[in-house]
Amino acid sequence: MKTLGREKLKVVAAQADPSEQGRYVLDDQVGFLMRIAMQRHTSIFMSRMIEGLTQTQFAALAKLYEVGPCSQNHLGRLIYLDAATIKGVVDRLDLRGFLTALNDPKDRRRRAVALTDRGRQVTEAAMLVAADITAATLGPLTADEQRQVAKLLRKLA
Repeated sequence: MKTLGREKLKVVAAQADPSEQGRYVLDDQVGFLMRIAMQRHTSIFMSRMIEGLTQTQFAALAKLYEVGPCSQNHLGRLIYLDAATIKGVVDRLDLRGFLTALNDPKDRRRRAVALTDRGRQVTEAAMLVAADITAATLGPLTADEQRQVAKLLRKLA
């Protein structure tokens, strides 16, 4: 756990103290609003995505579709998952026949994960559904607001 310096703690305390900054309203906090928006998106995703794919499973398939075979660790880095999490995702997709492990011709100690033919078909169909999920998630916004949200989220990422 990261330790905050004494001055930093004073700033954090002042920000959280209603007498210092006005009334603290949870419903106005960015993190809280982002979590609620993510819960809404997750609900839409899970109700519409095919093959029972989770968001992380879909991300792994879509990224492999985009970049081609790569090491499990590299795939994890590309979709911002730690080594333990990507291993579980890859294992589950492999069990379902969507991925296969290949020997890396440049390094016999390494294995690369790749889409199977079935995995490629499922990914192509899932990407079409994902576009509809994005449209539903952003539906309450105007086209200009949708572009702004995507731009601002890229800036935060």
